[in-house]
Formats: sequence, structure tokens, C-alpha cells
Amino acid sequence: MKRTGSKLIGMAAAGLLAVSAFSTVVYAAEGFSSEYERFLDTAYLLSDAEQDEITELLDELSERQKMDVTIATVNNLDGYSSIEACADDLYDYCNFGYGPDRDGLMFVISMEEREWHISTCGYGITAFTDAGIQYVGGQMLDSLADGDYAQAFRTYAACCDDLIDQARAGHPFDEGDAPRKAMSPMVPLICIVIGVVLGVAVVQGMKAQLKSVRKERAAANYVRPGSMNLTGKQDLFLYSHVDRVKKETKSSSGGGGGSSTHTSSSGTKHGGGGGKF
Repeated sequence: MKRTGSKLIGMAAAGLLAVSAFSTVVYAAEGFSSEYERFLDTAYLLSDAEQDEITELLDELSERQKMDVTIATVNNLDGYSSIEACADDLYDYCNFGYGPDRDGLMFVISMEEREWHISTCGYGITAFTDAGIQYVGGQMLDSLADGDYAQAFRTYAACCDDLIDQARAGHPFDEGDAPRKAMSPMVPLICIVIGVVLGVAVVQGMKAQLKSVRKERAAANYVRPGSMNLTGKQDLFLYSHVDRVKKETKSSSGGGGGSSTHTSSSGTKHGGGGGKF
């Protein structure tokens, strides 16, 4: 893929609609388009060496997984109504994607708006659910906020590799798959200390209320004379009635999870999601 240089800066957020899309026959025959590099750093966030590193990383990953994994940085949205629309157009009009369904995804960050977005297409919609996209974004968030963009892009590539593998194994990353943060070892200790303190306080309070109580050697002292005279005992079983209600079970199909989709300005179906950094 050829380096686009400064000419792509204007195209990145405003002029891509003027670029002609390749025929789907090209994708079917050759797999990938070769019009642009997979890393488009129009905001100039990385050094030349870092750009080469990230480009090589995305090339190796995309060709091995047979899915276009791409990144673009822009200074601002430059007239676009949303970063979603910008990401979709960058993917569509730069002709990214593998095969006739244009499998892949585009990660875009806009510096002025401090927003990120991942646009998915083809098999990328299946492999990257809404929950999966938020998971990938969450893994990059600290690096993006700290301005360590090279590390954020490395994390993005590593997460994409893992999620594509998981999807091809038959279980796309979705709700409930995100690993929970490990509990701090101090939390159980603090709970134990609080429990001991409260327990001691409750017991001491109970003991203070029982100072007038004395141990009795016989139970007769607890019975009031003449208060009880048992002359007979009889047990009668009248009837029984049992109501049975069927327990509802959760269905494994329908509702929640998966990928939400929309149609881009070019008429292409996309999934996606994003956030702030």
C-alpha cells in the first residue's frame, strides 16, 4: 500500500465522497484493496518510526486474519455530523475491507472533539459486538487519555486479534464476557475488621442489658403457680392444599447483546460504537 502523505489530510474528514469506490469484483479476486495504507495518521500523532511500526502491525494482522483492521486519526470532524459518519466514510471511500462483504473495521480518533469510534463492516459486525467494541475501547482508554497513542494502537491491534480468534471459534465476545476487575486483597481484610468491631460492640451491648439476670438451677422457678393445668392432648390433621406455579426460565435467544447496525452515506451496512477519551 502506498503512503498517502499530506494529500489525505483534506480527504480524511471532508473530501472522501469524491473518491470512486472499487468494484466488488476486485475484492472477490484479490481479497484486499490496495488504495490506502491501513494506518492513516492525518493528525500526525506518531513519529515516522512509530507510523511504520503500527502499519506493519496492522498489515500482518489483517492479512493473517483475512480482515481489514485499520486506524485513522483526524484533527477534527470538519463538517461531519458525528464521528460515526466520519469513520464509516473513511472505511467506505478508502475501499477498505476483505472479500465481497468488505470484512473489517476502522478505528478513528478525533483530537478536537476527544472522541473515538470503531466502525465495523461485513464479518467485522459479527466479530465485534457492541459489548466487544466497548471492551476494546476500554482497554485503550488510559493510553489515549495519557497521550500515548502508539501504545493505544498496539493495544487495539492485540484486542482485535483476540476478538477475531474468539469469533472464529464460534463465540463472539459479548455481554458477560468482559473480565471483572480483580478484588483488592485489602477488601476482605477491611471487611473482617469491620465485622469484628461490630460484633464486639453488639455483644457488649447485649451483655450490658443482662446484668440483672442470674442462673437458675431448676425450671420450676420460671412457672407461675396455677397458670397451667394440662389434662389431655390430641392432634387432629384436617387437610392440606398445595399450589404449584411453573418456574419461568430465561431464554437464550433474543434481546440484548449482539451488534446494532446502521447504513452509511454510501449505502453500506455498518456496526460500531465509541466514546470520549
